[in-house]
Amino acid sequence: MAEEAFDYVIVGGGTAGCTLAEALTRDPKVEVLLIEAGGKDNYHWIHIPVGYLYCIDNPRTDWRYRTREEPGLNGRSLLYPRGRVMGGCSSINGMIAMRGQRDDYAHWADITGDPSWGWDAVLPLFKRAEDYHGGADAVHGAGGNWRVERQRLRWDILEAFRDAAVEAGLPRNDDFNRGDNFGVGYFEVNQKNGLRWNAVKAARAMFERPNLTLWFNAPVERLTFEGTRCTGVAYRENAHRKVVHARREVLLAAGAVNSPVLLERSGVGQREQVDALGVPLVHELRGVGENLQDHLQLRMIFKVSGTRTLNTRAGSWLGKALIGAEYALKRSGPMSMAPSQLGAFARSNPGEARANIEYHVQPLSLGKFGEPLHAFDAFTASVCNLRPTSRGSVHATAADPDAPPLIAPNYLSTDDDRRVAAEALRFTRRIVAAPALARYHPVEYLPGAALTTDDDLVRAAGDIGTTIFHPVGTCRMGRADDDLAVVDPQLRVRGIEGLRIVDASVMPTITSGNTNTPTVMIAEKAADLIRAAPPA
Repeated sequence: MAEEAFDYVIVGGGTAGCTLAEALTRDPKVEVLLIEAGGKDNYHWIHIPVGYLYCIDNPRTDWRYRTREEPGLNGRSLLYPRGRVMGGCSSINGMIAMRGQRDDYAHWADITGDPSWGWDAVLPLFKRAEDYHGGADAVHGAGGNWRVERQRLRWDILEAFRDAAVEAGLPRNDDFNRGDNFGVGYFEVNQKNGLRWNAVKAARAMFERPNLTLWFNAPVERLTFEGTRCTGVAYRENAHRKVVHARREVLLAAGAVNSPVLLERSGVGQREQVDALGVPLVHELRGVGENLQDHLQLRMIFKVSGTRTLNTRAGSWLGKALIGAEYALKRSGPMSMAPSQLGAFARSNPGEARANIEYHVQPLSLGKFGEPLHAFDAFTASVCNLRPTSRGSVHATAADPDAPPLIAPNYLSTDDDRRVAAEALRFTRRIVAAPALARYHPVEYLPGAALTTDDDLVRAAGDIGTTIFHPVGTCRMGRADDDLAVVDPQLRVRGIEGLRIVDASVMPTITSGNTNTPTVMIAEKAADLIRAAPPA
């Protein structure tokens, strides 16, 4: 049987893959295949915002990866969620709409030598993709595919934390997406009428187009090559292995974990890594799988009194029933909650030129993900270093496509990251000690007020730190003379024809905030680059 062929083969039906497929299929003259390892996004908990609790670490929706035992986390291994379902991580993430800071993109332009990655150049892409609840203005767009709304809830403890942050020196900020996110306010979210708005809904127009072919439950095992030209992909359908051909380009959108792993299993990467897998080397690229960056959140928990939090509100069957009724009738309340509701961006010390830490504040607490809420009222103030200097890696462990990758984030491995961790914990205590929270009598439950020295706080950071699910950078873009750059500024894999990478792995440095919205922008830009390229 002859191999099937399409103009473009997109590997991965996540945020980038769906955005890219929708954009490319607007041209009726091109045929696009979107191939996804997971299934359809027809699981009800994907769409109810609080359902992320049931999607993470669920084999129906999550690859269920784990990190190695991390030295910086005092030997702990972390669950490392990655979406394995149509919509990818946009189907299981925190729904927070966040672009990052103007200077993030200035840095990208400098690293790549390409001004088209600067803030003023990418802002129109953010706007084009957006359907903003407040309508279009100088920095926001209306009518795009990605819906952005305000959250549909209110908690007294969050109001008090916001006021306390102002007393601690942060300005109020009602819009974190104007290029400078310094300040405190409520996150805006990718939701519509109290339901998650994932990449599948955002790309809904493509499903009516005859030039889109969509395959579910079809994990790609490797890329295929003729010399150094990528010609297609080999994939698995049930127990059968098949090959599909790309007439123009293969577009790898498998994410910051799976894109480098798939390259290595296909013979592209560091020679020693590829040799260890026992596969032929197609092309050596030393940066594949390196440069992993992630936001490590430090979860501080404070017991409170004089107010109810979700811990006790959801602590009885009656409370659960009332929460369910509120959502059923109004699409509001706790079931409409993103994982974090209140945000803040601050400087961990006055010497920082711009905000370098981010808070995700929640009216609840629990020991760790998957455990029940505590029986006492409490709130959690998670704080992360926005621009960590630690660098980790992701590599394939075997040629077997079912073998899990080795994920080594290398958290807290630099003096700078350890310094910021200690400063961030101290700054959190400064906010909580402000008068606005005094009426709720906050008492530090985790990591504990007795820990005060730098050494104490760094060790505590290792005990309480966990991923906030923002891995990037493992196939980073860069200049032609950058030996560790995997793709050029047009997202073409260096030394390989017919292959681009379009996902968060291409980010040279992590953005100052949540990473889903920047991934949408990258896919929008990639679509423009692909359409402008001459036919192969």
